[in-house]
Amino acid sequence: MSTVELIWLGIGFFGQTVFFMRWVVQWIASERSAESRVPLAFWYMSLVGGLITLAYAVYRKDPVFIAGQSVGAFVYLRNLMLIRRNNNAVTGDK
Repeated sequence: MSTVELIWLGIGFFGQTVFFMRWVVQWIASERSAESRVPLAFWYMSLVGGLITLAYAVYRKDPVFIAGQSVGAFVYLRNLMLIRRNNNAVTGDK
């Protein structure tokens, strides 16, 4: 395996690790509050992990993986936008 391939493999695994760790963050937040919680960090980790994994999928030219990660990125971004809008409404910011 070439050096470039190894680097991209590392990028892919890093993206998957970030993407997986969002569940650990969510689990810890839920355990601490004794109810199901989805913290803001979950959505940021989803977006970052998804975009890194998308970059890997583009490099690999995998249309199935590209389609899935592309749609996911929009969902994570939209959730962050909704959270921000809700926080601005609560604080009175525009």
